[in-house]
Amino acid sequence: MIPIVTQSIKICLSFVAAVALAVSAQGSSLERAWTPDLVLLGESRLRVLFWEIYDASLYATNGVYDPEKSFALSLTYLRRFSGSDIAQRSVDEIRSQGFADETVLASWMAQLDAIFPDVVEGDQITGISQPFEGTRFFLNGALIGTITDQNLSRRFFDIWLSEKTSEPGMRESLLGIDK
Repeated sequence: MIPIVTQSIKICLSFVAAVALAVSAQGSSLERAWTPDLVLLGESRLRVLFWEIYDASLYATNGVYDPEKSFALSLTYLRRFSGSDIAQRSVDEIRSQGFADETVLASWMAQLDAIFPDVVEGDQITGISQPFEGTRFFLNGALIGTITDQNLSRRFFDIWLSEKTSEPGMRESLLGIDK
């Protein structure tokens, strides 16, 4: 009787492992399907005082950043954050770059808050901008939401890529700008 139970457990564990692998592969291939021509352009780490927040990577079409072409920004978190905190920080950064319409910012906050999940160390959120289509967000390769508002998409990525960014050194590293 014990060999039959042991064999059943092995079959069950094999099935669970196969399903987990298939789901993981599907998420990764789904994300890659949106980014076939993207090449890593630059990387940087955000530190605030002595805390490491996330690693950022910018991928651009054929390795050349052009906001009018597809690109992706991936953030790999180095600590735990709530999705609401990520959304609020995003809106605060957009506001600090000079966007002052509080009604629109409140709408954007609601959209971002609905997309961003809580994250833990090692989680990766990737935003893929496809001009004239919108931005798709992925968590660890799985689609978590879409923004179709082109103004929000542009201003969201401006947090890192605009000359008005609060982190100019990070911007230069992401864009591969040599000083």
